Amino acid sequence: MRRASWILMSAFYIVAGINHFVKPELYLPMMPPSLPFPLALVYLSGAAESGLGAALWVPGLRRRAAWGLIALLVAVFPANVRMFQLGGAAFGVPDWVLLWRLPFQLVFVAWAYVHTREER
Repeated sequence: MRRASWILMSAFYIVAGINHFVKPELYLPMMPPSLPFPLALVYLSGAAESGLGAALWVPGLRRRAAWGLIALLVAVFPANVRMFQLGGAAFGVPDWVLLWRLPFQLVFVAWAYVHTREER
C-alpha cells in the first residue's frame, strides 16, 4: 500500500510540474502580484514539483523529497488563496471548488507526511 501511495504521489507531482512548462498561462493568474518575476516562479515551482516527484523514486531521497513537497505545498498556498480571491470564473471553475481546495491542501500535506516516516 505504501509503495502504491508514493508511486501515485510521484506521478501526480511529475505531471503537475511538467504542466507548468506546457501551459504556464494557467498558472500566471494565480501568482500574487507582490511576487516578482511571475513566469520564472511558475517555472521554478514546476521544476520543484516534478523534481521532488521524481526524487520519490530514489529510496535514499524519498523522505527528504516528501519534506520538500510539504515545504512546496506551504510555499504555493498563497497562490491558492489568490485563486480564491479572483473567483472561479477566472479559472473556469465554480467558486466552491476554489474554497474547497484551500483546506484540501492539508490532505496533500498529510499524504506527503506519511512518506517522511521511516519505512518498516
